[in-house]
Amino acid sequence: MVQREAVLRLDEQWARVRSGAAHAEPQERERLLDELIGALRTCPEDPECTALLGLRLADRAALRFAAGDRASALAMIEEGLRSSERAAAYSPEFTRWYARGLINHGVWLAWPLSDEDRLPRHPLGPAATEGPTAMERAAGERARDLTRAAVGVWAGLDQKDPVNRRGLAQAKVFLGDRLAELGFAEDAVAWAVDAESDFRQLLLADHGSEESAEAAEALDHIGRQLELRLRFLAFGSLVGLRLKGLLPERLLPRAVVAARVQGVAESEIAARLGLGAEQVRTMLEVTPWLAVWRVEVRGPDGLWNVLDHPWHSATEVRNRTAEDIGAELVRGFVSSADHPGDGVPWRIHVWWHEEGDPAGARFRLAVGPDAPPATPS
Repeated sequence: MVQREAVLRLDEQWARVRSGAAHAEPQERERLLDELIGALRTCPEDPECTALLGLRLADRAALRFAAGDRASALAMIEEGLRSSERAAAYSPEFTRWYARGLINHGVWLAWPLSDEDRLPRHPLGPAATEGPTAMERAAGERARDLTRAAVGVWAGLDQKDPVNRRGLAQAKVFLGDRLAELGFAEDAVAWAVDAESDFRQLLLADHGSEESAEAAEALDHIGRQLELRLRFLAFGSLVGLRLKGLLPERLLPRAVVAARVQGVAESEIAARLGLGAEQVRTMLEVTPWLAVWRVEVRGPDGLWNVLDHPWHSATEVRNRTAEDIGAELVRGFVSSADHPGDGVPWRIHVWWHEEGDPAGARFRLAVGPDAPPATPS
């Protein structure tokens, strides 16, 4: 008992340092944390100490990540998860710690798959010309599985408790992120829409509270993510989501535009999304999309050179397909003084919203020996 109390006092001391309530120099912080982890390991039969060990190993892993030691950090998190899982059966609070640990481990594993804004680096999955390495993809798949397990853990807790409902909603958001990073755009949207519904219910139930403010912030984040993710969905996926009730009304204009960018006729958009012809026409007239393009010419050294404006630019357009924009650019370029002449390879890409991987271009054309035909996406 005396040993346990001493360990818990040491954990309280670390908690104050960790929160900033007490100051400690970096070396002292690491010494204190290492001492605490060693002390917690001496109480393997105590559920609280076992649960705390999982948390503190995660803290130590964060420091390793900050120092650039990714391999050691991931190994430490794995050990922490095993400790958290052993303690989870003893109380709902320890179960929540375990679920959060699963999500955090997924975030760290998937880190190379996202950019500085936490958006997928390779949203097109295997179609991307510069996709993730085999090791990065394996880590991303492990991250997805851990996050899916976290969803299951949160779902198994009492859903009458708003803390558990909020935890489940957050876990669904993270699962959508992990799926998006691996290129599963339709599944990512489905989970995000599910999470959005959960957060709306939380917002209504706790209106005006601190928790409701957090729910509102989460809804803003999900809304932005959904708008971006719709750009990567084929029309068939949009139709599938609509039939399953997973395409919110507020996103219908963006879905209609996405279909039109791909070249789907207005009549087909209306029929398969269950909309009126006039609704579709209005949405297309009032909702612009940003066409971004780049024309490149191959130089004598074999390298591709990006041309200046107007062949590397962007503009907002309405009710036009990517193929419309691409064809217009091709006609203009061929008749311009910038055209390199017959026999010199050149190529053009048109993207929606932002320049990126050629696999994500909505229109592609390469001209020259053995060049493939134009490809509207």
